[in-house]
Amino acid sequence: MRISDQDYFRSCIAKERQLAQLLGHHQIEECYESVGTLWDGARKLPAWTRDWAACGPLLAQHALSLLFLTPDDTNEPDGVEIGQTQVRFADHPSRERALMFGIVKEVIRRLEHPHHAAQPLRPLP
Repeated sequence: MRISDQDYFRSCIAKERQLAQLLGHHQIEECYESVGTLWDGARKLPAWTRDWAACGPLLAQHALSLLFLTPDDTNEPDGVEIGQTQVRFADHPSRERALMFGIVKEVIRRLEHPHHAAQPLRPLP
């Protein structure tokens, strides 16, 4: 079940704020004139849940893998598993937004619980 657009937007900002704090940004502010933009001092923080240019590098930095989840009775995926985080597409405005939200959620989980962070990586053939 999807929440209202305003509540969804707030949840995105909350995840971005949480990630920023885990990455060492502690003076985070949100100015009235730039709703949805987080700042640390004079530096604009990335919009990780809303911009692929900001979110994409998290995939490589944290060696995340994506597994699209397709129910048995269909050919279309209805969600994605990112590490230990599962995200349903129906809970987000688009698949792309679901992916970005899930990536940020998984990175937060890994930063908060580093001893449970990732499965051992298999060597490339």
